[in-house]
Amino acid sequence: MTVKVKAGTEVHPKDAKLSMAYIYVAFAAFLTGAVAGVVQGLQRAGLIDLPAGINYYQVLTAHGVLLALVFTTYFIFAFLTAGMSKTLGAFPEKYRQAGWIGFYVLTLGTLLTAIMILLNEGTVLYTFYAPLQAHPLFYLGLTLFVVGTWIAGGALLAHYFNWKRENKGQLTPLFGFMTVATILLWYIATIGVAATVLLQLLPWSLGISERINVLLSRTLFWYFGHPLVYFWLMPAYMAWYVVIPKIIGGKLFSDALARLAFVLFLLLSIPVGFHHQLMEPGISPFWKYIQTVLTFAVVVPSLLTAFTIFATFELAGRAKGASGLFGWWKKLPWKDVRFFAPFIAMVMFIPAGAGGIINASHQMNAVVHNTLWVVGHFHLTVGTTVLLTFFGISYWLIPVLTGRRLTPAINRLGIIQSVLWVVGMFFMSGAMHVLGLLGAPRRTAFTTYQDHPTALAWLEGVFSSQVTMSIGGVILFIAALLMIYNVINLCFLAPKEHTEFPIGEVAEDASQTPPLLENWKLWVALAVALILFAYTIPLMDMIQNAPPGSPPVRPW
Repeated sequence: MTVKVKAGTEVHPKDAKLSMAYIYVAFAAFLTGAVAGVVQGLQRAGLIDLPAGINYYQVLTAHGVLLALVFTTYFIFAFLTAGMSKTLGAFPEKYRQAGWIGFYVLTLGTLLTAIMILLNEGTVLYTFYAPLQAHPLFYLGLTLFVVGTWIAGGALLAHYFNWKRENKGQLTPLFGFMTVATILLWYIATIGVAATVLLQLLPWSLGISERINVLLSRTLFWYFGHPLVYFWLMPAYMAWYVVIPKIIGGKLFSDALARLAFVLFLLLSIPVGFHHQLMEPGISPFWKYIQTVLTFAVVVPSLLTAFTIFATFELAGRAKGASGLFGWWKKLPWKDVRFFAPFIAMVMFIPAGAGGIINASHQMNAVVHNTLWVVGHFHLTVGTTVLLTFFGISYWLIPVLTGRRLTPAINRLGIIQSVLWVVGMFFMSGAMHVLGLLGAPRRTAFTTYQDHPTALAWLEGVFSSQVTMSIGGVILFIAALLMIYNVINLCFLAPKEHTEFPIGEVAEDASQTPPLLENWKLWVALAVALILFAYTIPLMDMIQNAPPGSPPVRPW
């Protein structure tokens, strides 16, 4: 089927409109979450006092939910929708309408959840751990949020299967393949959070049940919580694999390795949640060990990605005449923010990944568990690797969708914004890692613990100081404001001009992609088998041998 679009466009205009709707909400959430973040950081360092009627944990909840959940999810669906329209053709009208329904349900859930947080009726932090209890509308909002993503994701999958029916025997474009893997991962992972919200938290908050199985609810959350990280990372990897080769004027080293990495993410990133619960009583050490081993296995697709992407960089450089061992390095487009921001994101994933290995190692995790180290690690992975890549995507995606162009001035500001973001994260995340090693806890408002010498030491020094952490947060906030300025410019002010959606090609001498890699029935079946193996016996034990359960707790 040939899809007709307006001359000079890369994405069907109706699909671009849906993608832009996601973009607008995403960056509204980004700005609000950034404000909450800088306020929370300054208060935690004891530098400001919050106004009456606003508490620290309320602001912390808003920061986590709006940035880690709302901004990322909306941006991902904007990116996937546009990319599927570009690579597989315009969405059939019924699938596009399903996409809009998903957007509206998702947005209704977002508003309900945000209102409850603003009313101080949902101050349960980003992880919404029981026995902290929020208002029923908070959990209803979360439910609608997830259902909205299911509907929107269903539209993406339907478009893919429609394309396969009309193009039998053809290899799916890499972007479409990766989109399917990402959405399948999301569907499987959200079963856990949907189960705990619908079957535990919502009935409990409505008073239908008086007590809740805390261990079960946390386990179901982390069944979802760790693959959520890969739901964030996989679209970033998609940009690295599919878009960056085009931007640097090269070709992807291996299509087969790229697809294999995404299949491995689907298989290995879900049955690993226990490595977040290594200090939890009530879970057998054997099953913690099993999921820790699987956690280390999920490092493999990341290593495959590092090899493939840097091989792509070298091939591009040598094709442009580079010589010597690292001569290709000089041929990369360092002055192009579309490359510069994602490249920094790739580099920052090295220390972020190393921190993840520490978190997943039982003995080392015992040292850093529930300290600021964990928060620093989270900000390196999601707050740096994911967000910087999303920023880099924004600098070309928004012009594609709005029919404008990235001007040299905004390109320069984008590079400044990226550098500021890294500098701010260096101070903030670096201080968090050091403070964590010194025992500073996470999820706590400012306190000196009755002037305890250890706590007072957290306010002194350079990298062992909560003040240093807050200075980093202020720099990050400045970078966030600059990003919002750039987004507004690209949406409404930049000159009108056709901008290409950059889709890279595969190197001519790359090995052929095995058709087996697109056998989704096989990979989903293996993923389900791994999940059943890793979770069935532990969950049965948590249910059959559960303690009496906890009544609700509302300390605010």
